[in-house]
Amino acid sequence: MAVVKLADICQKIGSGATPRGGKEAYRAEGIALVRSQNVLDFSFSSDGLAYINDEQADKLRNVELQSGDVLLNITGDSVARACLMDDDYLPGRVNQHVAIIRVDESKAVNSYLLYYLQWRKSHLLQLASAGATRNALTKGMIEQLEIDLPSLDEQRKVVGILGSIQNKIKLNHEINDNLEQQAATYFQELFINNANPVWQISTISDLGTVVGGSTPSKTKPEYYTNNGIAWITPKDLSINKSKFISHGENDITELGLKNSSATVMPKGTVLFSSRAPIGYIAIASNEVTTNQGFKSVIPYSEIGTAFVYFFLKHSLPVIESAASGSTFKEISGSAMKNIPAIIPDRNTLDQFNSFCAPIFAQQKILEEQNHSLAMLRDSLLPKLMSGAIDIASIQL
Repeated sequence: MAVVKLADICQKIGSGATPRGGKEAYRAEGIALVRSQNVLDFSFSSDGLAYINDEQADKLRNVELQSGDVLLNITGDSVARACLMDDDYLPGRVNQHVAIIRVDESKAVNSYLLYYLQWRKSHLLQLASAGATRNALTKGMIEQLEIDLPSLDEQRKVVGILGSIQNKIKLNHEINDNLEQQAATYFQELFINNANPVWQISTISDLGTVVGGSTPSKTKPEYYTNNGIAWITPKDLSINKSKFISHGENDITELGLKNSSATVMPKGTVLFSSRAPIGYIAIASNEVTTNQGFKSVIPYSEIGTAFVYFFLKHSLPVIESAASGSTFKEISGSAMKNIPAIIPDRNTLDQFNSFCAPIFAQQKILEEQNHSLAMLRDSLLPKLMSGAIDIASIQL
């Protein structure tokens, strides 16, 4: 196994820039501009993908993306996340927070490099934190990164093993996205396009109980644990893009709960981040608490989780417009409770909830399956990349 520098096996390493001209530089459609939020660990996300006009794209033609490019976040909280570019959004460009790494295919396999970067993520994070600019990877750091590079044949075997797992994760995501679109379309048909004019117009407070959250004192380590009462923060939802959530990065203890104003909310509660940013939405798959960055809704039994979930997603622009604050926008508890809401008749609600029940159940199963697959991938990754296990002995 040869030890090489990344620059020696790449055709291109470089990052882009933010287009000038403010809002005029952007379009609803056009050339995709990839930003750090689009680069997740192992996967590309189109959520929040920006588009720029031809003039701005031409100015960034030196960072035009190609099929097979590895994308690496090089600044900010998401530094060191890496994925492959999604061909559906070519041709595209990157801004200054994302690096293009284009391998020389005669020397390396792009997916192998992606897995290697994921394996060395902790090292990349150390480099980023130790640099002149905190939480930033420079081009020089990336070029000088040393890689243990096996033969192309061995690289392809590693990619085949890890890729089979990653492809199954991707397929499950696609199935869940399709199911989500079916339910969202049915919500639109029933409650928006064909809304009954006799339905009562009320507020969110008539859909469920709006609950805030709290943070137990960080100076009290006895308030926190790895296995206690689930405690969710907006950061957890920014990292975990799942529809259903059971735990965040940290749990709290009974003592932490007692000495804070956090509230235990039941399974089926719709979690809604109320600041930094507004609008992360997830469904509690068990009892949870949250920090103060939420205005969650415990649905009334006659309304149901499915309706509240899609209502909040549909009403996000209205909720954002009701937010206030100079440093960052936040929707208050009183403002959240008073957001206008329709109250459909019971039969129509039952019809919608019955339609969504098997969809939600299948989505939850696939998300749990993906969690297990990701754990398998992450356990195999260091062993395969380090040569600790014989590739030929792996059976999937």
